[in-house]
Amino acid sequence: MIRTAVFAVAIAFASVSALAQTAPAAKPAAKPAPAKKAAPADKPLPAADQAQLDAAERTHYGPYDCDLKQSIDVSINPKSPGYVDVKFGKQLYTMKPVLSSTGALRLEDVKGVGLLIQIANKSMLMDTKAGKRLVDACVHEKQRAFNEAQPK
Repeated sequence: MIRTAVFAVAIAFASVSALAQTAPAAKPAAKPAPAKKAAPADKPLPAADQAQLDAAERTHYGPYDCDLKQSIDVSINPKSPGYVDVKFGKQLYTMKPVLSSTGALRLEDVKGVGLLIQIANKSMLMDTKAGKRLVDACVHEKQRAFNEAQPK
């Protein structure tokens, strides 16, 4: 009889142990969602020096016709003298004009993404992060006049 009782206790203990092992693991408590940060306010741009103001004067403002029936529009930044806004599609870049030693005008995006290169006969907008051209063969009316005046 003792043998039967010990056997019954052993089976009961084994059953409880087996149930404990097959029970699904408890799910960890859900972490609270992090609080969303407010969009950072745009920092004011540094004041333009005389070289930047001179470069901004050499910028061709207005619409440019580009390849593949695309276009860009270059305008004066209304908030910061010496800075330029370049609109391409839905994207708006605020750029700092810089004259190069070769005579090309570089419009460098203040966020380090876009770059517009303006030479005598055309302009090109690049994405410097991806390392590719966004649009090429952009021609302003002043560049078009320059191209037409060139001997053929």
